[in-house]
Amino acid sequence: MDNEIIDLTKINMDNTISNLEKRFTSVRAGRANPSSLDGVSAEYYGVSTPLKQLATISVPEANQLLIKPFDKGCLADIEKAIIAANLGYNPSNDGETIRIVIPALTEERRKELAKQVKAIAEDAKVSVRNNRHEALQMIEKEEFPEDIEKSLQNQVQDLVNSYNKKIEEMLKIKEQELMTI
Repeated sequence: MDNEIIDLTKINMDNTISNLEKRFTSVRAGRANPSSLDGVSAEYYGVSTPLKQLATISVPEANQLLIKPFDKGCLADIEKAIIAANLGYNPSNDGETIRIVIPALTEERRKELAKQVKAIAEDAKVSVRNNRHEALQMIEKEEFPEDIEKSLQNQVQDLVNSYNKKIEEMLKIKEQELMTI
């Protein structure tokens, strides 16, 4: 049972890291990236639908996104959703597709994005701490002998330290990417 607790905690922390990676990719770094539109949903027949399900998103040039909807009737809704998402994009609609030219990031916007990335990393650290709390509760509930309980608590803390270190490294890399012109 003791290894199960550690394994479950590892799985939960791995999920936190993969979630962090996904959230980091949604923060743009001056290059066109279709995943920057992952959180955008448009109204389609009265239902909020993710953009991925309404259109194909491609990158024809390094600083450009091209959105080609499956149903041209939802073009205006997609455009509104992109503007409402407040990503700093200015979509242009040509009646068939939506083209987004990714503007170069200003220094101010880079700093703003760096703050956003720090907040995302802090959320991940909170998640890791919550995982630790859950693991410690499971350990306490099992009523292990004192020496085994202490050993398990130390293992959980070692996991927390290593995952926090991973989060810090990922944050440092993403901040560097954002601040590089």
